[in-house]
Amino acid sequence: MLLVVLLQILKLIIMKNILNPLRITTTIAIAAFAIPNTMVAQQAANDFIEIERSRILVEDVLSEEEQAALTPNQVFESLQAGNFRFVGSDLTARDHSIQIRESAEAQYPKAIVLSCVDSRVPVEDVFDKGIGDIFVARVAGNFINDDILGSMEFATKVAGAKLILVLGHENCGAIHAAIDGAELGHITKMLKNIQPAVERSTVSEGPRTSKNRLLVHEVSENNVRIAMEDIVKESSLLKEMVDNGEIEIKGAVYDMDTGAVIFLK
Repeated sequence: MLLVVLLQILKLIIMKNILNPLRITTTIAIAAFAIPNTMVAQQAANDFIEIERSRILVEDVLSEEEQAALTPNQVFESLQAGNFRFVGSDLTARDHSIQIRESAEAQYPKAIVLSCVDSRVPVEDVFDKGIGDIFVARVAGNFINDDILGSMEFATKVAGAKLILVLGHENCGAIHAAIDGAELGHITKMLKNIQPAVERSTVSEGPRTSKNRLLVHEVSENNVRIAMEDIVKESSLLKEMVDNGEIEIKGAVYDMDTGAVIFLK
């Protein structure tokens, strides 16, 4: 409870841009003061709680100038670092109410991520990103179609994003259904988009059913690779941007057991 109250006090200080060393006394007798790299709260004598400053600072919304200065590789490294924090339960504390107001007029995201619709893959959290940081496109099975390509073209050519990431994940229901040849309503037609990945996956031994975890993993990776290939094959605009070094395309698979994102070579 003390930590929650302290963080609320520190949020008010930060919102007013008061970051110099100071001492605050509240009605509940909590004193807080700032030193160069650490925020320290004192409840009683010899009872200290140390909080890294970086964990409580409000992260500003990305500006047009900051976006323009980024390289595709810097954005890629930012996603890697964000996932490292996510896996370590060290997510950046953000004031969403401020970010909402700051991003109301315009947006300058770093990347666009194509993900599955799976509710267990919270894309912004997985990469420790906030409001205005990344575009997210979702479709079951994270495959490419005209709507997704149009969204990617907007995100990069129009809005200035520097990276396209195709993000698959382990234990994907769409992958399972495609392997097993499921048929149900519009799902039947949708799964045809994943069949090329099933057909390409010939390395794994054992039964060709969704019960074979090695096969499911192989299909998941191949499905990401095919999506990456389709982007440059079906969009001359995006291919030109890749060829000119304006953007990069990366692929990855999210590990459902650990939260780690495994980037494909």
